[in-house]
Amino acid sequence: MNKKRLLIIDDDPRNIFALVNTLRARSYDCLSCLSAEEAIVLLQTDEVIDAVLIDMMMPDMDGYDAIPIIKKIPSRETTAIIAVTAQAMTGDKEKCFQAGADDYISKPVDVDKLLVALSKI
Repeated sequence: MNKKRLLIIDDDPRNIFALVNTLRARSYDCLSCLSAEEAIVLLQTDEVIDAVLIDMMMPDMDGYDAIPIIKKIPSRETTAIIAVTAQAMTGDKEKCFQAGADDYISKPVDVDKLLVALSKI
């Protein structure tokens, strides 16, 4: 079985650290970016990314703005995008799906729920 390669986009290095360590322990290969802008550049050049986990609330460009841009990148239309957000307010999940996310996880991340979401990719 090939390792799945994930890109984690979050402006908080602590969140990246926690997710990377958790996922690498479960045989995922992880890359990370501290901004959506940096991630978009990477996604345009690195074709071996199976899924993206993106924090929805970041300065400069948030996940709501970044997801449609990512989905417009040639060869990224079908890349799985999992929205990760600390704001689990009414309507947030639907808003993430409207932006183009394929799944939704709230913070603090429930590892079992995340693994179920990743098993679908």
